Amino acid sequence: MDALAHTAAETGTVTREQLSALPVADMKWKLIDYSRGIRNPKEMEATLTVMSSPTGPYADAELDGSLFRYDYRTGGTDGDNRKLRRAYELGSPIILLRKIEPKIYVPIFPVYVAADVIEERYFLLALDESIRFLADPTNPTEAERRYISRVTQQRLHQAEFRGRVLRAYETQCAVCALRHGRLLDAAHIIGDSEDAGDPIVRNGLALCKIHHAAYDSDILGVSPDFEVRINPSVLEEVDGPMLKYGLQHMDGRYIKLPKNDADRPDAERLAVRFERFQAAG
Repeated sequence: MDALAHTAAETGTVTREQLSALPVADMKWKLIDYSRGIRNPKEMEATLTVMSSPTGPYADAELDGSLFRYDYRTGGTDGDNRKLRRAYELGSPIILLRKIEPKIYVPIFPVYVAADVIEERYFLLALDESIRFLADPTNPTEAERRYISRVTQQRLHQAEFRGRVLRAYETQCAVCALRHGRLLDAAHIIGDSEDAGDPIVRNGLALCKIHHAAYDSDILGVSPDFEVRINPSVLEEVDGPMLKYGLQHMDGRYIKLPKNDADRPDAERLAVRFERFQAAG
């Protein structure tokens, strides 16, 4: 998992090629199968990874915005499902690979099997270890549901959002074109706790950490026609090179847009957010 985290850090995603031969110390591990959604290495007693695709044949989905449902593989209750059931019995962590494009995945880990619902032929995957210890994971209380919904938002939605946004912007800051993925975030135009704050590419901007912080603090704004504006009071300040070149020189520039028109930031959302920026100035 440490090796996978290092591989995914730059873009938030991994390719099928990378998953087919992940270097770990002096070995290479195969984390994905070509014909199965469950990877059960013969060297391991339990499942290593499970893959979920929105276009696949199974009904994998979140349950009420909380736990993640992972359907049994077609056939009996044993077979490939046996080692995933063993992961449940052992309490061992596994890796969830969320397919977002052909041969492109967002890895989510560690993930735990919280329940084995045999009668309905699915497993419940918990995105946080604490969720495994609920009295009844299949029927959480309202307070528990709020907690696990927040965990799901942080662990699943945000990871997928970052992966999709950085791919759309070709792993560079929309404002300054910095290309170091480890220094880039997927910034929400409308916050995820607000109406219209959906975790979709059109509600996102790829921003370096300084410009993300400036955007969230209304020091930097982006107009509906994609122009970068800096808070007038900040333009009048005198400070070091970061202020001068990192912020003040960005005023009046236009952001880099995704090549795919369908991924471009939504003008209506930008307008709402830009009004807030102007009011703060």
